[in-house]
Amino acid sequence: MNVEITHPDKLLFPQDGLTKADIAAYYEAVSEWMLPHVRDRPISMLRFTNGIGGEGFFHKNVPDHYPAWIRRVEVEKRGGTLVHALISNVDTLVYLVGQNTITPHVWLSRADRLRQPDRLVFDLDPAPGADFATVRRAARHTGDLLREIGMEPFAQVTGSKGIHVWTPLRRRATFEDVRPFARAAAELLASRHPDDLTTEFRKSERGGRILVDVMRNAYAQTAVPPYAVRPRPGAPVATPIGWEELSDSKLRPDRWTVKSVPRRLEAKGDPWADIASFARGLSRARKRLESLAQER
Repeated sequence: MNVEITHPDKLLFPQDGLTKADIAAYYEAVSEWMLPHVRDRPISMLRFTNGIGGEGFFHKNVPDHYPAWIRRVEVEKRGGTLVHALISNVDTLVYLVGQNTITPHVWLSRADRLRQPDRLVFDLDPAPGADFATVRRAARHTGDLLREIGMEPFAQVTGSKGIHVWTPLRRRATFEDVRPFARAAAELLASRHPDDLTTEFRKSERGGRILVDVMRNAYAQTAVPPYAVRPRPGAPVATPIGWEELSDSKLRPDRWTVKSVPRRLEAKGDPWADIASFARGLSRARKRLESLAQER
């Protein structure tokens, strides 16, 4: 590592004996595969100053003491501006761990075109105790719809409860176009599979169904990126998977951890390595989506 971190023996995952140095070493090990997915995206840092047994908090504005080599971008927010850090290299990943950041959450757009996302995400959020087979099936349904409208789906187990289904976008449409599109797709999914899926945010109204959450597809909203560590026992990792892995009955949202992800990457590489080559615009997909909705 080229970055010295303070208190490297500090336990961030007390139950697992994982220290700052361990988490920093993990991010260094996966940086080759992670950086293409996080580079130049504004980040919100989920920090735990007392390890995951303590209270965590989101930190967005870059403190004055951060070194000058950490790249930054000033973004407009309601009532003013904020300065977000940008991850541009492995040293930044390591430095953030030194600041007790366990999970960097990223924007769906990049710093040079903040209002034009290059990714869209469906967050499939299951009810507590839900059978994960249902979540896997929901992800496949989501992928089926995306392919019907000419887009390519990519799946990621979140390291927490559910699955994220992503699709890459050409950087033409703004969030003001992308979010209604995502909402319309989610509503069509829920209407096709009413026993399994819903767009109802009130938990009392979901009836045990999986929420198809598209709220992250908006300006200044964030999502957990590939290979980010989650602040949960075992140090699970948000892990991209091959689409065929959704049919694996052994799949779990927290199946891979900081200990197993580097081995997986060394053996198989990143299933999302060519995701950018599948980027599509919204115009044709929107027309196909509207046509499908009218057929119902």
